[in-house]
Amino acid sequence: MRRDVFAAIADPTRRQVLDLLSRRERAAGELGRAFPHISQPGMSRHLRVLREAGLVRVRQDRRHRFYSLRSERLGEVDAWISKYRGFWETELDSLEAYLDARKRPGAGPGA
Repeated sequence: MRRDVFAAIADPTRRQVLDLLSRRERAAGELGRAFPHISQPGMSRHLRVLREAGLVRVRQDRRHRFYSLRSERLGEVDAWISKYRGFWETELDSLEAYLDARKRPGAGPGA
């Protein structure tokens, strides 16, 4: 079953796991220790969701599993977000103009 990338990254813990994996490959145990408030079965579920969404790959080395990021699947997210970049740029430009106008002398509250 191929999971939806958006559903996989909806969870903040899974986003943090991806952040860690963006720096380097990590053993499953190391990822578990990075989240001491999550049980081992809970972390296994998070890693399974990421794996099923195609966001991570697993490499078995003897008794250890190593996880690494598969960033190409994030292209789907980037493509979706890119539709809204123009909107945010326009909104941020408007906010900047508004704040600049407020800095001018005599532009205080009620001016």
